Amino acid sequence: MPTLTPCLWFDGVAEEAAEYYVTVFPRSHIDAISHYPQGAPYPAGTVLTVDFTLDGQRFVALNAGKEFTFSEAISFQIACQDQAEVDYYWDTLTAEGGQEGVCGWLKDRYGVSWQIEPAAPVFTGDAEADARVNAALMGMRKLDLAALEAARQG
Repeated sequence: MPTLTPCLWFDGVAEEAAEYYVTVFPRSHIDAISHYPQGAPYPAGTVLTVDFTLDGQRFVALNAGKEFTFSEAISFQIACQDQAEVDYYWDTLTAEGGQEGVCGWLKDRYGVSWQIEPAAPVFTGDAEADARVNAALMGMRKLDLAALEAARQG
């Protein structure tokens, strides 16, 4: 099976973004950096791509200009084991210019969308419990796992 590698398009901040992301996630590192050669659309030596790994998942950050920007149409999900993890990722990724969304969604300072969610399923298939959980979820920005569990219990 081929390897899937998300490629994130940046406008001049690919290296900065990759360096930031490897500080956020455990077991993460920069793998390689390539530069534009002479005759490219950017000055020779400008960072072209940064290959990096976030907790075992390979990514590429590409410096390619202003033509495209990030949107919520693509997001990365972070399955958190407990409220402390939810708080850590939420607080870290919304810091320094990030934006809170609803229902556990946020945009980081680079405009990349993330879903900070519990690892355990929120919905169980019980229609009444799921309706209560959904009502609680719709009123949240950062998820409160205890409040979601209380809603499930009724």
